[in-house]
Amino acid sequence: MLKEYDVVKAKKELTKKVLKNCTGAIVLIYQEPTLGYEVDFVDNQGDTLEVLTVYPEDDIEPVKF
Repeated sequence: MLKEYDVVKAKKELTKKVLKNCTGAIVLIYQEPTLGYEVDFVDNQGDTLEVLTVYPEDDIEPVKF
């Protein structure tokens, strides 16, 4: 299970701004009604593109360092 502040990347295009492989940090975790994450996606300069609610099985995966 992912934790707050973990760095993740989009597995697919989520919006017009958040494209596949865009990175972000988990800022909030939802347990109910289903597991979900609020992720602050950023550009290459670290500026926020969008904050989205995403789901681990379909939308994001952890970034390996």
